[in-house]
Amino acid sequence: MIIPWLATQPTLQSAQQLLGMKLSLANCSGLIVETEAYLGVRDQAAHAFGNRHTKRNHSLFLEAGTVYVYQMRQYCLLNIVTQAADIPECILIRALEPVAGLADMAHRRHQTGVGLTNGPGKLCQALAIDRQLDGTVLNDGQLKLTPTAYRPRNIVIGPRIGIPNKEPWTSAPLRFYVSGNPFVSGLPRRDQDRKMKGWQA
Repeated sequence: MIIPWLATQPTLQSAQQLLGMKLSLANCSGLIVETEAYLGVRDQAAHAFGNRHTKRNHSLFLEAGTVYVYQMRQYCLLNIVTQAADIPECILIRALEPVAGLADMAHRRHQTGVGLTNGPGKLCQALAIDRQLDGTVLNDGQLKLTPTAYRPRNIVIGPRIGIPNKEPWTSAPLRFYVSGNPFVSGLPRRDQDRKMKGWQA
């Protein structure tokens, strides 16, 4: 297991603690700036709701630190399992602030700027994260997660994106992001902190 606190604290706490950590694959990396928590068998928006265990979501039921990658339309989405085996809670990585490998990311995404990694599917395409990573363990394989000195000045907490008609889970405060970071998905330009990008000095 990569980091001891993943399996020893609530998923909501881990979802905030991941903000500012660096995610790397090969020569490409970025700082995590937005996450969403999914709370397993009780969460109507979670793939494991009602203890649904299938071949597709099997990685959710493995130990903390396991990578769960699934495909939605043309994009893959990256999740990190957060609890002990058979407790299928996870965190969706929703956005990254690019750090290294920007040329390769731009080549894969056919663009530059905030649109490079300001969404869960976009960041997977930029870093070339695909289903082959599903079931691997962070830091034991190609995908790395490392701490950094970056700390959010403020963390915004709100409802997840794209979860309709599943109250109370639609409006549950399970999304976390670095306030003002331009790479947060859908953040209006007027709310973007272009100088500090929402990090402490």
